Amino acid sequence: MTGTHPSEISILGGGLAGGLIAFALSQRRPDVRVTLIERGETLGGNHIWSFFDSDIAETDRWIVEPFVTRRWDGYEVRFPGQRRVLATGYNSIESERFDRVLRERLPEGSVRLGAAEDPEGAAIDARGAGDLGTLGLGWQKFMGRVLRVEGGHGLARPVVMDATVPQIDGYRFIYLLPFDAERVFVEDTYYSDTPDLDVVAIGTRIDDYATAQGWRVIGHEREETGVLPVVIGGDLDAYWRSTGEGIAKAGMRAGLFHPTTGYSLPDAVRLASAVAKAPDLSREGLARLTRDHAARAWQARGFYRLLDAMLFRAAKSGERYRVLERFYRLPEPLIGRFYAGQSSFADKARILTGRPPVPLGRAVAAIMGRR
Repeated sequence: MTGTHPSEISILGGGLAGGLIAFALSQRRPDVRVTLIERGETLGGNHIWSFFDSDIAETDRWIVEPFVTRRWDGYEVRFPGQRRVLATGYNSIESERFDRVLRERLPEGSVRLGAAEDPEGAAIDARGAGDLGTLGLGWQKFMGRVLRVEGGHGLARPVVMDATVPQIDGYRFIYLLPFDAERVFVEDTYYSDTPDLDVVAIGTRIDDYATAQGWRVIGHEREETGVLPVVIGGDLDAYWRSTGEGIAKAGMRAGLFHPTTGYSLPDAVRLASAVAKAPDLSREGLARLTRDHAARAWQARGFYRLLDAMLFRAAKSGERYRVLERFYRLPEPLIGRFYAGQSSFADKARILTGRPPVPLGRAVAAIMGRR
């Protein structure tokens, strides 16, 4: 198809990025038939995604709002030298709801499960990461469980980082989501030099953490693991070419994730919004739109890759928590813009000024080595 308004667009991959694009098109472009093609038996896989209110523009909130499982008015962080409650709203999406809402809201016949194909017409490839060997990386890796705690866990809000735990394998913290009075998602997370994930050892540490909180765990409902890239440098053009030219891409496939956190939800929402508003939905137009979108994001985020170099190459493994502890003493609006990947020039200056949490010589060497 060569017209600017094709009658059908195929989306390869029914994860977060592909699913949100399909949803946005179905709501804003009813003239276009969308087919969402997923190799698995469900949409969204086995995931819990979370985001801050400040991650999503108000004009784009409609794209993600139907999928939200739980929202909290604020969140908490814990470090050896400080504890802080922040007022920014926090939201979570469970993949089960993501799957259900997409099936309900997309037109009948739009979802194809257990299928894999490369259509020749207008298409968007959202089937996961490309060749990560083209990038310089650290890793954020994690294992999480939803625990049921007899008598309740006592948490009023999410704890996005509890770094008061022993520092193992880089920067380690516990992430907590209280879904109800007795159910809490406990994730053991590491900013590590390797992607290796010892699920047996981490499972034991989750049990030990629960015991230390005084919780009597009477079972767990789900388990999730993941390894996300933290980008220090690399070649976006080579990364893009690794999964082919001439086709639109989304999500991790397009390199659209925060260089420091590895999270892709805010970028997935922004791209879904851009596709839904695009005047040219031909195969060529979509390829051009997504490639330009990814290139602009990469160009704008060099600052975060520089910070990643300092975190992984300048901070000693057991001392990396100090970088985040210092960051969480900064003003709350600055923190919000950082997570959204939209730090201002003044934000960047504020983050870099003052006494550095890593030795200056090591920081300079890390920056020079990255270059």
